[in-house]
Amino acid sequence: MKAVELRNVTKVYKTKYYEVVALRNVNLEVELGEFIAVMGPSGSGKSTLLNLVGCLDKPTEGEVIIKGRRTRELSDRELTKLRRDEIGFIFQQYNLIPTLTVEENIELPMVFKGISKEERERRVRELAEKLGIYELLERKPAELSGGQQQRVAIARALANKPSILLCDEPTGNLDSKSGEIVMEAIKELNEEGVTVILVTHDESLKRYAERVVKLRDGMIVDVSSNGS
Repeated sequence: MKAVELRNVTKVYKTKYYEVVALRNVNLEVELGEFIAVMGPSGSGKSTLLNLVGCLDKPTEGEVIIKGRRTRELSDRELTKLRRDEIGFIFQQYNLIPTLTVEENIELPMVFKGISKEERERRVRELAEKLGIYELLERKPAELSGGQQQRVAIARALANKPSILLCDEPTGNLDSKSGEIVMEAIKELNEEGVTVILVTHDESLKRYAERVVKLRDGMIVDVSSNGS
């Protein structure tokens, strides 16, 4: 079983006056536990691909298969459960809730899943210690640096123990040192068995990936191994 399969995937966005082909006949397989980087210029289809894999959107044509499940055949409730249980998201904009503490932000996905308070507290402590943010648990996001906020966002993404981690320009708003800390944390998670799909335009990040997939004009134009 593959972590992710895209089979002849095309995505077209239509407006009243024109249509945009964001992805065109894309075929891609991602192995369980693999780390791939998806690269390309703005408008190449990177974020569209991530949205389809994350079950945030559906293809116009073709199949998106997540761990053997054809997303087209799933109901909205089933898609929501698949996202909640199998997929973690990390964005360039950290998307933390400003009125909640760090602890409450990390805890939130587990609240939605109905996990007990005791288990939530144990999981928050475990993640905070792993990511070096334990001393920040009572702070609000506005009191944190960008790198700290991104590590909180990673902890939140991991709260429900997803098997697939989708990262959309996770270091885009960070200085180089903070970006390296964040990427090392993501790489460590991958080494523990989490499948990572990283979307980035930063050439320096491809060294973390086992394979680099390059997109241009909605099509895969190159796939290379070991970040080469």
